[in-house]
Amino acid sequence: MKKSSLLLLVVMLLSGSMVCAQTAISGKVTDSKSGTALSNVSIVAKGTSVGTSTSSDGSYKLTVPSGVSILDVTSVGYDAKQVNISGAIINITLDANGNKSLEEIVVVGYGTKIRKDLTGNIAKVKGADVQNMPVTNLNQALQGRAAGVFVEANSGKVGDGVKVLIRGSGSLSASSSPLYVVDGVPISNNSYSGGPISDINFNDIESFDILKDASAAAIYGSRAANGVVLITTKRGKAGKTNFQVNSQYGFNKPTNHREFLNATQYVALLREAAINSDLIDGIDPTDPAQYPDSWLEFAEGRLDRYAGWSDWRINETNTNWEKLAYNDNAMTSAMDISASGGTEKTKFYISLSYLNQDGILIGNRMKRLSSRINLDQSVSDKFKIGFNLALSQTNTGRVQVDNEFATPMQMTALSPVTPLRDLDGNLYNTPTTTYSNPYVDFAEGKYNALIYRNIGNVYGQYSFSPSLLFRTEFGVDIQNQNDDQFYGANTTYGLGTNGYGESDWFRSLTYNTNNYFNFKKKFADKHDVDAIVGMSYQNYNSEYANVYGEQFPAQQLQKLASAGLIKGGTSVETNSSFLSYFARANYKFDNKYLVTLSGRADGSSVFGANNRYGFFPAASVGWIVSEESFLKGKSFVSFLKLRGSWGLTGNADGFGDFASRGLWGGAPYNGVGGLVATQLANPDLRWEKSNQVDIGLDFGFFNNRISGEIDWYSRKTNDLIYEVPVPGNTGYSVKTVNLGAMANKGLEIVLNTDNVVTKDFKWSSNINLAFNKNKITRLDGTQTLLAGNDGRYLNSLIVGEPIGVFYGPKYAGVDAANGDALYFKQDGTTTNDYNEAGNFIVGNPNPKLIGGFGNTFSYKGIELSVLFQGVFGNQVMNGAGGFMSASFDWFDNQTSDQLNRWQNPGDITNVPQLRLSGGNGISASSRYIEDADYIRLKNITLAYNFPLAVIKRLHLTSAKFYVTGVNLLTFTKYTGWDPEVNSDYRATNRNQGGDFYSAPQIKNVSVGLNLGF
Repeated sequence: MKKSSLLLLVVMLLSGSMVCAQTAISGKVTDSKSGTALSNVSIVAKGTSVGTSTSSDGSYKLTVPSGVSILDVTSVGYDAKQVNISGAIINITLDANGNKSLEEIVVVGYGTKIRKDLTGNIAKVKGADVQNMPVTNLNQALQGRAAGVFVEANSGKVGDGVKVLIRGSGSLSASSSPLYVVDGVPISNNSYSGGPISDINFNDIESFDILKDASAAAIYGSRAANGVVLITTKRGKAGKTNFQVNSQYGFNKPTNHREFLNATQYVALLREAAINSDLIDGIDPTDPAQYPDSWLEFAEGRLDRYAGWSDWRINETNTNWEKLAYNDNAMTSAMDISASGGTEKTKFYISLSYLNQDGILIGNRMKRLSSRINLDQSVSDKFKIGFNLALSQTNTGRVQVDNEFATPMQMTALSPVTPLRDLDGNLYNTPTTTYSNPYVDFAEGKYNALIYRNIGNVYGQYSFSPSLLFRTEFGVDIQNQNDDQFYGANTTYGLGTNGYGESDWFRSLTYNTNNYFNFKKKFADKHDVDAIVGMSYQNYNSEYANVYGEQFPAQQLQKLASAGLIKGGTSVETNSSFLSYFARANYKFDNKYLVTLSGRADGSSVFGANNRYGFFPAASVGWIVSEESFLKGKSFVSFLKLRGSWGLTGNADGFGDFASRGLWGGAPYNGVGGLVATQLANPDLRWEKSNQVDIGLDFGFFNNRISGEIDWYSRKTNDLIYEVPVPGNTGYSVKTVNLGAMANKGLEIVLNTDNVVTKDFKWSSNINLAFNKNKITRLDGTQTLLAGNDGRYLNSLIVGEPIGVFYGPKYAGVDAANGDALYFKQDGTTTNDYNEAGNFIVGNPNPKLIGGFGNTFSYKGIELSVLFQGVFGNQVMNGAGGFMSASFDWFDNQTSDQLNRWQNPGDITNVPQLRLSGGNGISASSRYIEDADYIRLKNITLAYNFPLAVIKRLHLTSAKFYVTGVNLLTFTKYTGWDPEVNSDYRATNRNQGGDFYSAPQIKNVSVGLNLGF
């Protein structure tokens, strides 16, 4: 017993002495020249695994073990430094090595590289640049931040789709979206949740690396024709566990309101239109004898109906339907918590986030709960394992009904003389309203989408030697979605059916495995070799089921189980797979000459039996001119590199998994089941293939105070996939074939400058510009494949023109003598007969120039960042113009431009005479096509970092208060709601640039607080 007590006492004394011997130190790390605080600086007690990283304000805390007297301090872009431990507070300064951006680590397919060694074009966007942006889709946060990356929302609805094009559109009907790879796992583009990356938490992102040219992207072969976006999430670092808490709250408003006629104007102009139509028919409606059966009587009868209980003659009601379409109390709130840290053997990152955003339209909202855990474990010096797992639940309140003619924005078509409710408090609906009232759909309907998504992977990595390692990965992307809809007996869908309900279920599973060797070695101090060789397999499977019913006994009973009549349903299952082998070799000689070769062989089940496999090679070279003796050491040239690349990539996405096969389906016949042929086989269906050439120049001057890159590229895509009609006697309507070619050529310019760098103040700028010209170069068998005049839109496919070009009648203005709308005939003369009008190229929905201009200012603890984003050279077609700017052809409320209509002979105006049911100038033509150039204040953030003394008193490692705004200002001549619109419900590669009562983008102002401890 005495021995045991003595042993315990010794252990306690030794433990106490060890604790006492430990040293607690803290301080701040800054740039030696500017005094700017440096974040993510690694500080490690020399000879141990004990370390930490600096927070956003450069501060750190570390408990150093006994016997350690030196700190190893490292940071990308700065010279490594060893610091003696000389006290409890140690402030550290680091010297920039002049190549901060060039030493930046860039993620490439199946590996990483230092930027200065790249021979391809890869744009990098740091996660910190988009952190805390109050938008629901990650893609929107990329707008204006990367040259050649065009991001455009289909509309301003929360949860709606977002178009992303890298270096232009590359297909007629297959996908033009890039491939997204999250932590090495390609994820499904077949997402019903608003986009493939809409379920990912912004604050989990470490970086986006965008592979734009073929040499960079070809390692992904058949899926890389439209570029690749590599998303890397945050990982833990050795050191004390770092907790981050972020809370944000804000308000959402529409970017624009439009001016519609008020009740007085509406009545006056409608009566004028009716009288004009009567006079054309030879009737004087002011004569009591001719008033019966006149257009004026018809119009005033409609006014009586639309006015409900009120009297339109004394302007008793003046309803602003646009205001009712918007949610005046739309708000955004977000909460984000993360923890990261670990030891040299075990590192982790864990996060939990919640986002709640109201849309600007009534009934539109989104709630997302997401979590992530990333774990890395060194089992031994040679063997590492780890996993990444992200789970999310997204609940989206979609716009009720949500079709082309039943959105809240359609309320603007209703007459302002109509009250919202009757005298009993019930909502007015048709026939009192001009059309079915979307406000009733909002009040008595629901459309909820509940989405569960899991994205994760596990990996193992074994190092045979310092030069050779093997890595294996297995990843999954699982989606489960249920759409639940109900519409009461008074709604658009429920009217006449005593209620309508529908349930849709979608499930998809994508799993992927990568297995590859990586060899990296330097020979004779001048030869650097880096190579990978491996294989990949991916399988995709999805199921969709739908059922709908009618006759609900009560508004409160909204599930399909309560439906008195199940009307029908459907179910579909589809799958596809890829098998791939790939290799890449990088060679660098004497730190000056760079060569990269890569190749990928892909086999895909989606193509015909005769063309199932494809090979996609690429090659690139680089010359670091600044390392040559005639430039090395020159003070004004910090870096200069020439590079060139060529590559072949493919497209195998977006046209169905069974497009090449002959398909049969079930069909009822006389009460029994039968078989019917549904699709004509095409065993020769093959890959869309893109040849791309890129020539680039990277430069840096004056110790890289000025740096940037210039790239010229040419991408030619062949074997475009499209559905073409086949003779009816075959029993089929269409066949999927390869039929044409398309080209994109462009120039990209990136410029970064450190304008002012002092101890307390720093100002840096960046600008990116991208010019692109798209052209269809071949359509087999026909010059004009499809002229798209469907009465509202004119998108067409024409050889020698950009995809989706507007092709149709050209508006010639108004005949000053009689107020007729005029059109140009093919010979250049004018006519008032729409059927005699010629067809011309009247607009282009593809922008010629996109760009971004950002500035960052910092003064002591204050930071200000400002980003402007612009789109130029494209047009938008207002498909709703034939209803809202339509010379009172019917009873839709009109935009205020109709006040400038033609009234008397000699009037010079662009607005034809008002004629009720007269069809005067309302058909699809260039009249409704407008320039859609715009410059937008995309993001502005003002932040204050609390002083270190305050942070210490609060026992924190960092504290930041910020105010941020999105889409606060838009400069444009477009007269619609918003120039950023992409055909909403009907958006395809061809159908783009259309605006039909599409919601404007969201303008947001938020405040937030970020705490670290």
